[in-house]
Amino acid sequence: MRTSIATVSLSGSLTEKLTAASRAGFDGVEIFENDLLASPLGPEEVRARCADLGLSIDLYQPMRDIEAVPAEEFARNLRRARHKFELMRRLGADTVLVCSSVHPLAVDDDALAADHLRQLADSAQEFGIRVAYEALAWGRHVNTYGHAWRIVEAADHPALGTCLDSFHILSRGSDPKGIADIPGEKIFFLQLADAPLLAMDVLQWSRHYRCFPGQGGFDVAGLVRGVLDTGYDGPLSLEVFNDVFRQAEAGPTAVDAHRSLLVLQETVGVATPPAPVVPTGVAFAELVTPDAEPVAAVLGALGFARTARHRTKPVDLWQQGEARVLVNTSGAARRTGTGLAAIGLESPDPAGAARRAEALLAPVLPRRRAAEDAPLDAVAAPDGTELFFCATDRPELPNWRADFADEADGSHGTDGTDGSHGTGVHRIDHLALTQPWHHFDEAALFHRSVLGLHAQESVDVADPYGLMRSRAVTNADGSVRIALGVGAAPTDDTVHAQHIALATSDVVAAARRFREAGGRLLPIPANYYDDLAARHEFADGELKTYRELGILYDRDVHGEFRHCYTMTVGRVFFELVQRDGYRGYGAQNAPVRLAAQHTARAVTGG
Repeated sequence: MRTSIATVSLSGSLTEKLTAASRAGFDGVEIFENDLLASPLGPEEVRARCADLGLSIDLYQPMRDIEAVPAEEFARNLRRARHKFELMRRLGADTVLVCSSVHPLAVDDDALAADHLRQLADSAQEFGIRVAYEALAWGRHVNTYGHAWRIVEAADHPALGTCLDSFHILSRGSDPKGIADIPGEKIFFLQLADAPLLAMDVLQWSRHYRCFPGQGGFDVAGLVRGVLDTGYDGPLSLEVFNDVFRQAEAGPTAVDAHRSLLVLQETVGVATPPAPVVPTGVAFAELVTPDAEPVAAVLGALGFARTARHRTKPVDLWQQGEARVLVNTSGAARRTGTGLAAIGLESPDPAGAARRAEALLAPVLPRRRAAEDAPLDAVAAPDGTELFFCATDRPELPNWRADFADEADGSHGTDGTDGSHGTGVHRIDHLALTQPWHHFDEAALFHRSVLGLHAQESVDVADPYGLMRSRAVTNADGSVRIALGVGAAPTDDTVHAQHIALATSDVVAAARRFREAGGRLLPIPANYYDDLAARHEFADGELKTYRELGILYDRDVHGEFRHCYTMTVGRVFFELVQRDGYRGYGAQNAPVRLAAQHTARAVTGG
């Protein structure tokens, strides 16, 4: 289907918005009146610019407070409308959006509203223009799509139809089943937006919190199915008012927007991109660092051994059990500091995963590699983390592990149990990635749609300087878990850092071995343990051990969770976790951890 986006959904000048929409792959745009009024380009120039970019102008919007008003007011409205119709003819737009009136003088009179809209449509028809009447959720008298349709039906004019908007319908809890009663040819336009489920004034909800389909809590797909069943053949168009989107760069926002419509079309069955290839595990996490020594010290204390080195690049492989960490000291690392740069995802079909990513506007990244290097495909997540599609130790597929030469002396095992002080780490439990403040919703949609992961509910965590939002994405068996977060203090890289959580069957033993090897655990305030004693019962000496080692504790209906944290190196820290049936991430303890990291930074000065 054709796709369109309202210019109000993007930031920047009108020219910037049009360029972003075109590059993202949209077929058309809705021109928001304020964007045109503020543009130095005349209507003919905007029309030419859209044509050059391959964009149609599908809607001009909005026209307000037209119907069911006193006669002298309506006469002024018709005069204003004719000026706008002439402008639209110059612009090359053939459909205008008319919102249900919020005018204080508007009266509750459907017959009068129908008569006024009929006269408006008569005037529009002279200019070759159609009028799409939309019920605003906060309209003075007309605030449901069914009411708007009854007025359009009563007006009975070929140039008058209705515009359906998913936000206005779903935010009021209206039943979309009634859409089936509207002939498809009388649905002149379909506007789409999702939104988080909030209890607030619908106008404020609409103006500030709309998001793209798949990023909120509305059943947008169900509504679209109902509209398509009527025979509607117009574009799927996004109209999203969102404070974050309006401040973010237009290009990435437009890509995110178009991706949401591609996924929506897949969901309703009108498009068939390559099927999702859900990752089955974490092959590796790659750290970049200008100085390998501090990272190596922490990994060594955690029981990892350096087992191999890349044949052509300054990259070392550290391993314990099935947990693998690559340490990259390339030139790029010197510019960015220590951070988590890439994740290797085990994939049953790496090529299929790459095809899916490209179809959903996440192109495979160009990669410098030697002729003998394994041909791995990688895409960039919204935060810039590279995601590699891997097949480890599968003879029929390229193996990234073949790029590494084993350490010659053979003195280091790979499971930490060969005479070293291994901490019993057996795999990567989860990875936590801090998102740019304006990419949080995009990140959840990206990981869900491109990778086929399930997005859990968003969680707000109290930080000493505000709130931190977190949302986990995971595969069915939990072998891939990624926690996406955006912090209250986005410039505080030490606190709102990335981290790698390592699974162990005995976190107490792992923490002791880490400390004995010279590792530094994050100190946890004594007040936390006083509260634990009030909330839970523990065996004799158990709580004392947790206090000594800085181990935190949580439980849910599925089991128990014990975890502790290392001090931060650059923008990365490690977590040792012991899951005994527990399915969460210790959100109950996150405020304590964040406060402890703030304190540790203040004490150490970095």
